[in-house]
Amino acid sequence: MNSHKPMHAVIPGLGQRSLKTALATAILALLYLPFGENPTFACIGVIFGMGNSIEDSKKNGGNRLIGTIIGGLLGIGIFWVERLIFPNGNYYLKVILIFFGVILLVWSSVAFKWPGAVQPGGVVLCIILFNTPADHVTYYAFGRMIDTAIGVIFAIAVNEVFKRNRVDRWLKREVVGETGK
Repeated sequence: MNSHKPMHAVIPGLGQRSLKTALATAILALLYLPFGENPTFACIGVIFGMGNSIEDSKKNGGNRLIGTIIGGLLGIGIFWVERLIFPNGNYYLKVILIFFGVILLVWSSVAFKWPGAVQPGGVVLCIILFNTPADHVTYYAFGRMIDTAIGVIFAIAVNEVFKRNRVDRWLKREVVGETGK
C-alpha cells in the first residue's frame, strides 16, 4: 500500500497531486482543441481520476467511469420509456421514472462492486432526464461516456508517468518522514 507523505510545499496544501491534476487537465484541454470538441467532461474525468497513487486513480476514476456508463445507459433507457408512453414527454412520468432509475442505479453500482459510482451516475442520469434536449439524449450520453473514459485514462497515464517517488527524485526534494530528521 502506498502511503501519502506530504511534501513541504511553498503553498500549503498544494502538492504533487494538485500539480499533476492541473497539468493533466490543461494538457487534455489542449489536445481537444484541434478537434473542435468541448473538453469539459474529459477534464472532469481527469479531476475525478487523479489520485495519490495509481491504485487510488483507478478507484476514483473507476467510480466516475462506471457511474457515467450506468447513469448514461439508464438515462437513455428511461428517456425512451417516457417517449414511448408520452411522445412529447411528461414531467410527472419523468419524476416517477427517476425514482426507479435511481434505485436501479444504486442496485447496479453495488452489484458491479462499484458503490462509489452512485454519485457520478446519478449526476449523469439527472442531466440526461432533466437537462438534455430530446433530440440529443443518445449522443449526449455516449459522448459523456467516451469523454469520461478519455479523462480517466489520461489521469491514470499522467499519474503513472509522474509517480510520486520519480517526481521527488526529479525535484531532488526530501519527503517528510523518510530522512529520519
